[in-house]
Amino acid sequence: MAESVSIDDPPSVVVDIGNGTGGITARVLADLGCDVVTLNGQRDGRFPGRPSEPTRETLGDLSSVVATTAASLGIAHDGDADRMVAVDETGTFVPKDVLLALFAREAATAGDTVAVPVGTSRAVDDALSRTGASVTRTRVGDGAVAERAVQPGVVFGGEPSGAWIWPAETPCPDGPLAACKLVELVAARGPLSSLVDGVETYPIRRTSVRVDEKRAVMDRVREDARDRYDDVDLLDGVYVGVDDGWLLLRASGTEPIIRLTAEARDEFRAEQLEADGIGLLESAITTVSGLRP
Repeated sequence: MAESVSIDDPPSVVVDIGNGTGGITARVLADLGCDVVTLNGQRDGRFPGRPSEPTRETLGDLSSVVATTAASLGIAHDGDADRMVAVDETGTFVPKDVLLALFAREAATAGDTVAVPVGTSRAVDDALSRTGASVTRTRVGDGAVAERAVQPGVVFGGEPSGAWIWPAETPCPDGPLAACKLVELVAARGPLSSLVDGVETYPIRRTSVRVDEKRAVMDRVREDARDRYDDVDLLDGVYVGVDDGWLLLRASGTEPIIRLTAEARDEFRAEQLEADGIGLLESAITTVSGLRP
């Protein structure tokens, strides 16, 4: 892991291990010369420090420590440390799509490809287009991204859950490696907040609707979407692309809900696309309900 990065001016880093297995991150960063402070470093499967999932809402302590010290960034892992998220030097949580864009832009050059799941922000596409690289989309899940990442020409794979894959170094998500890569990036390119500000983002709307007959409803949504739109992708759920945005309807694999995501260049258009998606879903639910005996 240490041989995968080169850090000339090691920064100060706060690592929230989350009572899991990510202690290796703190040890490797210290070996690389970083001044490291750890939080929730005692391994405990009850996760007394915070919930295992590192999110904007669960990383309040990490944000506070980074914001009130000289740390350049904060790193956080989930319980088994295959995922990694971050806060910048002000303690502000870095949006996962933005973190994906930063890693992808650093890894890819002209002609390279980056694997991301369907539903990933177009901010990633735009960040890569400036380097001459491109995006290939997969089904949702880091397993699907990992499968695509080992194909020829793919130099990086990212899943906005916090799973990051550099296929030349590891075929699966590796949180400690991602942490080292991010620290290397900050040391070489400057403050993380400035790097984040350099990624153009767009309004995203997300909602979930409880649906008892997910399969039948999604079958109907597919038919209706094909009738109404020219650009419909059925790789994973129903993805509709339009000139200034996209929407995705996808059934949860574990809950009786269908999730809707819409993104556009401005807030008003994002709201319109969200409304279009809700209209598709409500129409499908009504049709399926009417077919029941």
